[in-house]
Amino acid sequence: IVQRSITVADPEFLLFVIVEAPDGVLTRHDRQAIGAARRLDGGGAGAVAVLAAGPIAEAGAAGADLTMDLKVEGYDPDDAATKIAASVRLHAPRHVLFVESEDGGDLARRVASLLDEPLFDRVESLSARRAIRPAVAGRSEWRASPPRLISIAPDMIAPYHGLPHASRELDAPELSRVVPDLTDMGMISVDAADIPLGEAGLVLAAGNGVVDFPMFLRLAHALGATPGASRVVCDAGHLPRAMQVGASGTLLNADCYIALGISGAPQHLQGIGAVEHVAAVNTDLHAAIIARAELAIIADAHAVMRALLALLGAAS
Repeated sequence: IVQRSITVADPEFLLFVIVEAPDGVLTRHDRQAIGAARRLDGGGAGAVAVLAAGPIAEAGAAGADLTMDLKVEGYDPDDAATKIAASVRLHAPRHVLFVESEDGGDLARRVASLLDEPLFDRVESLSARRAIRPAVAGRSEWRASPPRLISIAPDMIAPYHGLPHASRELDAPELSRVVPDLTDMGMISVDAADIPLGEAGLVLAAGNGVVDFPMFLRLAHALGATPGASRVVCDAGHLPRAMQVGASGTLLNADCYIALGISGAPQHLQGIGAVEHVAAVNTDLHAAIIARAELAIIADAHAVMRALLALLGAAS
């Protein structure tokens, strides 16, 4: 099988995208920023270069023509900003895009300060001719020709969905590393059950098809998932109201949502509207949640929970 791909051999200009890519994997927000860069490219004469702290995977499939490994060790925003600014001076990209997240937004402002250039932040709509961001607490909007430094708001611009690009490496500037003022103490382990539903990346939810809630909570713990529930389960008092997912509970922004025995009432589907990947276990092939799911298992939720616990070695 021969897979077609796009090669930009001699680009007229470069577009930089600064991604977070934890463990070398592009996040949903990263891919949205790359999609925004492809919009800025317009006619396809430019090349999109993805810059990350370390090597990344599947950049070409996300729409990148070039990748640059900045070789930033641990959490060192000063080193990252210095290397990004040096890369901008070396390669002179037409635009530099950042993800507007807690860390990405901080990095964008550090780079803007080093380059002494304005940052057009929290952009929600973008084309080769126009960038739009909210203003006056969202009651108005600010429109401008796209400046060089832009940060992209989450979940407002679609990722790139075209043919994969043939990605190659772009040389990073040679800089000596300065001893950072901050000491990276590493990631702090947090129990997923203590993460608020609205901030959780992986959510396992129980619906009316679940009756063994201790087993459900064991599975959530074994998966490292934040437990959630449908309104019916919370109304019955089986799980606390804080776990309710839906328009009348918590609206999720998770990367993955696993629904066990949930039919998919309209208000529940509203609650998972922004979730990227949905898996559902239900005995009813025609349940609304099955239509929403990427992965559907037509089976009893308890049988699936027992099988997953066994696979995870947490059956007891």
